[in-house]
Amino acid sequence: MVRGFHRTMRQGVAFAVLAVAAATGVHGQSLTPAQGLLNDPFVFNAGVYVVGTDIRAGLNGQSTRNPTVDFDETLGRASDASRGRIDALWRINPRHHIRLAYFNYDTTRNRVLDRDVAWGDNTYRAGANLTSTTKFSDYELDYEYAFMRDPNYEVAGTLGIHYTDFSVTLSGVGTATGPGGVTTSTGVVSRTGKVPAPLPVLGVRGGWAVSPSIVLDARLQFLGLDVNGNKGHWSDAHAGATWMFTRHFGAGLGYDYFNTRLDVTRSNFNGQLKLGYSGVQAYLTGSF
Repeated sequence: MVRGFHRTMRQGVAFAVLAVAAATGVHGQSLTPAQGLLNDPFVFNAGVYVVGTDIRAGLNGQSTRNPTVDFDETLGRASDASRGRIDALWRINPRHHIRLAYFNYDTTRNRVLDRDVAWGDNTYRAGANLTSTTKFSDYELDYEYAFMRDPNYEVAGTLGIHYTDFSVTLSGVGTATGPGGVTTSTGVVSRTGKVPAPLPVLGVRGGWAVSPSIVLDARLQFLGLDVNGNKGHWSDAHAGATWMFTRHFGAGLGYDYFNTRLDVTRSNFNGQLKLGYSGVQAYLTGSF
């Protein structure tokens, strides 16, 4: 009797496993490629940006408050550069998601100055060659809750953290001064200002399968803040379209706009920063 009971239990478990597997297979087969992108547990994007930037920053000296430097006007607009971006989405279940994103941009510019430029305690003289090296990396980690969804669309609220690691180095012939405006050195001087800026994320993201193979998506994030020596606001917007040419793989085209304005009072950067970038992104998508 006991053996019969165990045999019946094993048969029941095996039947349940087969039923779940069959149901999963039917579910997977029933989804169109576009619906799969909105319902699969894992989604990955890897693409290339053509980026234009708007960088304005002012680094105060020990006893002076310096004006903001418009890097495009002062050093010339940097040629648009192709840069990579990686995004990953994990749907823990249909309602709860984790999203990761990474973007990096570096550029170096050189120009003979037509006027003096003050940067921290250094002053670069008109007629001298000035080199500017700008580096920034963006990291983002979000939790999402999908408050509206069915197989054809998804709308989720976003809460997380966005971390920007930004630095500007100016190097050229000039003078360095100390407290009270006393000149401490003359010649080639260099100064770096660094802003590690962790910023909270609040926003909304949505996707819509408009055909069996096309998904439209959009994202909007924004926030004002006054915390840990950073005061200002930032915004991030994205719109794009993805063509799923197979059930699990696709290609897309999108446009991103990011902008932040900060007043920073820290030892490694005391001044003002306006950082913006925008550009078209071409990317490949995989969902599983």
